[in-house]
Parts: sequence; C-alpha cells; structure tokens
Amino acid sequence: MESMPGRMEVDACNLVLNGFSVDLLTGRICSEGALQAVRYVSAVLNEFGSKDLRVKIQSEIPPAAGLGSSAAIVVATLAALNQHMNIGLSIEDIAAQAYSIEKKVQQGMASPMDTALAAFGGYLQVSDRIQKLDLPELDIIVGYTEKQHDTKSEVQKVQALLQRYPDVIKPIFNAIGTISVRAIPLIEEGNLVELGRLMNMNHGLLEAIGVCTRELSDLVYAARDAGNALGAKLTGAGGGGCIIALPSKGGSSSITAAIHQAHGRAFSVRTGCEGVRLE
Repeated sequence: MESMPGRMEVDACNLVLNGFSVDLLTGRICSEGALQAVRYVSAVLNEFGSKDLRVKIQSEIPPAAGLGSSAAIVVATLAALNQHMNIGLSIEDIAAQAYSIEKKVQQGMASPMDTALAAFGGYLQVSDRIQKLDLPELDIIVGYTEKQHDTKSEVQKVQALLQRYPDVIKPIFNAIGTISVRAIPLIEEGNLVELGRLMNMNHGLLEAIGVCTRELSDLVYAARDAGNALGAKLTGAGGGGCIIALPSKGGSSSITAAIHQAHGRAFSVRTGCEGVRLE
C-alpha cells in the first residue's frame, strides 16, 4: 500500500487466477477472480473513507476455492491501511472489522472463522467467542478441483434442506460439531490415525447435506486410496473448490501424485502458522 495523490488504484496482477476474458474491441482484460479481490479491497477502503492510495495484491490462494482467500485479502488490506493511516486498530479489532466487512460484501453469508484465522493465525475454536488453542503444526495436502464455488448458493441450499428436514439435518450439524471438538486432543497428542478417521466421517456428513461434488469426491477417494492418506475431506462451503488430505509420515508425495492423477492440482500447506503481519 502506497500513497498515490489524485488516484485510487488496486493492482491484482499477482493474484492466482483461473482464466479471464478479453474484450477484443477495447483490449480490456477482465478476470472474475481479480474483480472479486478488488471488491473486498474497495469495501475496506470505503469503510475508512480512504483515498489517494495504490493497493497491490499478491496472493497464491486460488479465489472462490474454499481456502479463505477473501478473508485473507480483507485482513491484509485492513492491517496495511491501519499502518498507513495510523488508525490504531488492534489484532482483535482487525479480526472483528474484517468479519463485518466480509459479511457485508457477501450479503450476510460470511463466517467469522476465516477472518479470525487470517488475523490471529495458529488454531482457533470459533463459536460464541474466539478461543486460541495451543496445538502443534500439521502438514497437509490441499487438492484443488480448479472449479470455483459459490458460497452463497451452497449456504442457501443447506439452509433449504434444514428447513425441509430439520429432524435429519440438525443431528448432522451436531455430529460435525462433535467431530471438531474431538479432533482437538488428537492433534495435541499427535494421534493422526484417529484424526484421519474423524476427517473421513466429516466428509461423509458433508456429502449427506449435499455440498460435495463428483470432482471433490474423486480427489478425496484418490487421496485415500492411491495416496494412502490417513484422512481426506472437502474444505470450505463445497460445490467445488478444494479438499484437504492428511498424509502419513513421508506420504505427501503419493497423495500429491494421486490428486494429479485424478485431474486435480495439489500443493502442501502447514496448519497453525502465523497470522497477519507487516513486512
């Protein structure tokens, strides 16, 4: 972020994009991913009445993939603006403000989880309040279908199912919550075998509420079978996007190869790392 008197500019040229369109008459290049990113940055700048700025976005996170790219962009923009304008926001303020802005842009469909994690880093238990958890880092493999999803439509679909079958869907939600709670001591103990089993159960429950796709399932079962993953599940809202797979010791390469074989894109990530920082 830098001053640019008389202009407002958002540079999203370094954003990982999945295709674009070109207007042959004007030569204008348009990318949906870049437009989404600019929308979130613009919301932050408008919130604080900012002007005369140039904001540059550099991100390796695929947009609309269920990996929290929009939350990361909002949190990073807020942190940069906080420093540039000397606003005086704490990390807690940035997390709360980021959630409010993302929720506004997504018309009420945002979750506080992604913005909180982007701000604080590490592990968090998010319910009525945000609780930090002291857990070891984990290496996992992300499998990307390269198909973007629409969080709003997936949430609406699940809400409609809940209204139609509350006696069926509410217990599934409860089971998903229980799995999250039971995963905490397993990560703490390093019991990856049992953690993988819970991941597989979680994926089955997500399939039951209709947010999985054939492409996501192909990557999940490729990771488990050919990749020998201890566990694999979709991540995010579903309807496209990504899965995560838990490798056994030394098993990351086999999962990566299996995901590529199933026509996905794979990359490794480490959980529990640092949150927002200024460089």
